[in-house]
Amino acid sequence: MNGKAIPKKRKGKMKMWIIAVVALLAASVGGGILFTAGERREGRNLPIRAVDFHSLKDGTYVGEYEGGKYKWRANQVRVTVSSGKVTDIQLLMHKENRSPDFTGKLYGRVIESQSLQVDTISGATITSKAYLKSVENALNEAQK
Repeated sequence: MNGKAIPKKRKGKMKMWIIAVVALLAASVGGGILFTAGERREGRNLPIRAVDFHSLKDGTYVGEYEGGKYKWRANQVRVTVSSGKVTDIQLLMHKENRSPDFTGKLYGRVIESQSLQVDTISGATITSKAYLKSVENALNEAQK
């Protein structure tokens, strides 16, 4: 450096800019949290009803979930029932970019337990419930 000190006036302006940027970021984050609160609350409270897996008719059924208030978690699945059991669940459409590992793990739990009352994927509870809701809607058709 050249050994010159930064003038106090310039330091004060720099400090004000830093405070303004931090305040703007905090307001943006807070606004985002408030904006999505209803969507998150709706997802957490989304009921996944028990389906009688013993009364399923063989066939292939499509179910979908509209995705909540902002449609962020909209998805559609195809469920295959064979010999009265759910044997396959395929994700046909979704708004979120979830990996096949995510859906494979979630749907594997449903197939293994023959129930929708399964553990959701850690860190993605709301999305898991949205995907389970589509399966529930498909299985409702399999019971008619």
